[in-house]
Amino acid sequence: MTRPVAVIGAGPFGLSTAAHLRARGMPVRVFGDPMVSWRDHMPEGMLLKSTPAASNFDCPQPGHTLADYCDAAGIRRLVADEDIIPADTFIGYGEWFQQKLVPDVERVRVVAVDRAGSGSFELKLDSGELFTARAVVVATGLSGLAHLPAELAGAAADGPAPTGPVSHSSQHHDLSRFAGKELIVVGAGQSALETAALAAEAGARVRVVARGRGRVAFGAPPWEQPKLRPESPFGNAWSLWALSYYPHPYRYLPEATRHHLVRRVLGPLGAWWLRERFESAVQVQEVERVVAAEAADGSPVLTVRTHGGSAERLTADHVIAATGYRVDIAAMDFLGPGLRTRLAVSRGTPKVGPGFVSSVPGLYFTGLPAASSYGPVMRFVCGTEFASPRLTKHLAAAHG
Repeated sequence: MTRPVAVIGAGPFGLSTAAHLRARGMPVRVFGDPMVSWRDHMPEGMLLKSTPAASNFDCPQPGHTLADYCDAAGIRRLVADEDIIPADTFIGYGEWFQQKLVPDVERVRVVAVDRAGSGSFELKLDSGELFTARAVVVATGLSGLAHLPAELAGAAADGPAPTGPVSHSSQHHDLSRFAGKELIVVGAGQSALETAALAAEAGARVRVVARGRGRVAFGAPPWEQPKLRPESPFGNAWSLWALSYYPHPYRYLPEATRHHLVRRVLGPLGAWWLRERFESAVQVQEVERVVAAEAADGSPVLTVRTHGGSAERLTADHVIAATGYRVDIAAMDFLGPGLRTRLAVSRGTPKVGPGFVSSVPGLYFTGLPAASSYGPVMRFVCGTEFASPRLTKHLAAAHG
């Protein structure tokens, strides 16, 4: 029996990769709950910051774009840069894409992956099944990568928790539980600003604490984008155009530069359509940094240093850390010790080469874990257009 390719993850990158592999006639087993991060770990009522052009899954077959889904679902087509995408619509699109192109996703968890003989891999599922794969594609997205800065950990001794003093933004789907409460949201990116606006609209009294030299800011609407610069899914700029369509040489940049660009390009900035909602409902406190956090009688207290150099204590009923995600190979606990010791890493992230293959032949990483090698476009759905066909071509040539 031909050994299949195992794809771990059923979000945009996992589904796109599986669709490409199947189009080549390769046997594939896909594991995960389709669109689970979007469905369970994003706030209810969320709208996507990305434009329709930046929100298509990639596959070889025509007829599977977001606009095609809108037609099939009988809803208004979302195609223009001015069109705002509700998260529920995007989730519906992902599930429609999965049902049409990857209908037999296995909703089980991969608990262990390690090397087997003859260059293959042994996988163990939480169902107890053991099987051998010829290659493994890790497309686990944001799962397990929520980042809580060390200075907030003092108020979250057992880690961030929705019912504790401090939580992470990924732990909240229903923000109505904060109605009537004092809420601090730490962060200045879209996640922080939209979480704050939604919580305020649900009845919370919300203050955003923005750290560092940055300021709470919002992007320009599409009609105010520069006219004489090339278009990209993220805006009109030469740098964005190059990072979107020509990420091939990114992995040859110095290590420090690569990691800096992944963090800062398309970094903390609210969507243009959020500004009015946010500014009418949310207070902002810009500080130099959060020094420490503690829990006093179950309620969080933040000590911050202001831009004037003084210390200030901020109190609330709860703190939400909208502080993003950090790729760390140690958090991918399903990778066995034999694999981890052989993986070349850069600041905790796997190094991937041509075709998104890691230093372990047959083990591939796509999506966010590949961002330090191929750039910020790997943080976004439109990165599937670059990653999926190249990964599939390399895998088919090496393991077909």
